[in-house]
Amino acid sequence: MPDGSDSLAVKVVSRIAEVPAAEWDACAGGNPFVSHAFLNALEESGSATAETGWLPQHLVLENPKGGPGNTLLGCAPLYLKSHSYGEYVFDWNWADAYERAGGRYYPKLQCSVPFTPATGPRLLVNPGAERAEVEAGLTAAMLELARRHQASSLHITFPTKAQYDTLGEFGLLQRLGVQYHWANRGYADFDAFLAELASRKRKAIKKERRKVAESGIRLTALSGDAIEPRHWDAFFAFYRTTADRKWGQPYLTREFFHLLGERLADKVVLVMADHGDELVAGALNLKSDDTLFGRNWGCLERFRFLHFETCYYQAIDYAIAHGLKYVEAGAQGEHKIQRGYLPTPTYSAHWIADAGLSAAVEEFLIRERRAMQHEIAALGDWSPFKDDCGGPEGT
Repeated sequence: MPDGSDSLAVKVVSRIAEVPAAEWDACAGGNPFVSHAFLNALEESGSATAETGWLPQHLVLENPKGGPGNTLLGCAPLYLKSHSYGEYVFDWNWADAYERAGGRYYPKLQCSVPFTPATGPRLLVNPGAERAEVEAGLTAAMLELARRHQASSLHITFPTKAQYDTLGEFGLLQRLGVQYHWANRGYADFDAFLAELASRKRKAIKKERRKVAESGIRLTALSGDAIEPRHWDAFFAFYRTTADRKWGQPYLTREFFHLLGERLADKVVLVMADHGDELVAGALNLKSDDTLFGRNWGCLERFRFLHFETCYYQAIDYAIAHGLKYVEAGAQGEHKIQRGYLPTPTYSAHWIADAGLSAAVEEFLIRERRAMQHEIAALGDWSPFKDDCGGPEGT
């Protein structure tokens, strides 16, 4: 297990608002989901709070020397949880097995971005700090906090591959998942992307896009000041409709979207669909310097192929036009493969306090990783690209 928390000043904060935004963001880099604005919007809106089962326990590692612009050496978004909802790396079976054996699985610690299955850094390090030391210190502090809370476990979900490897070296259990990502190979436009697909797949996508256009739907990608309150009102209605249809209770509040538009609109790409001057569907994306992340989708009426157009093809159009390298289209969905989104590994790391449960989970994860590696390879055989010329690079 990592060593380093004894020599570094680690503090737990129950509200991210207690941390100066500039200092947090200096550690967070360009990923929008671990930005101070995004995490604070979740808390301030009532979406991720103790009342919803996400008690903030963020870690901040302070520079003992202080100094302007370099106060924090590192930080981590961390929550004490009373359930396993909103995580997208599911441990329900672990919880059930442990509780049937007489254990208490909740509370647990979760290092993640609530309701957001997007890859990004979880151990946030100031560029001027010693990365290995800070990552070791933050990890050691998480484990100590888990013990103090008498939590059953610690879960670090959707870290980068580099941090996944580091956490494995620290002795955490490693889990492999899969999502479907699109890679930009320097395409001049959407037609250039289509030209790399097999003929049958290319024709299918053209047909889907044509059917949407023929239905009279117009699509617009909005960012910054172009997003008006009416757009957020409409999108929240779409989101609620889809949430009611799929899982019954929407995680995010209307206030969250208001705050997102107020504080992070330059990172938002909101694709809105209108039909007969009425807004009928939308897809929420956020962007980093090189990636467009698809997050939420919703619609009021059912139009054939509209989901594919709004969520997948508009995202590709936007990425090409703005020189982004990747589109991450969110969790699940093997149907994305035929639309150019190829299977890509995702990662998580886990620590379990109970030695017996930890051993059982470790044995399970070894088998699961092996199976997942075979599945990713097999799914890759479904690639729509000619000679597999369009696969993701290094993701």
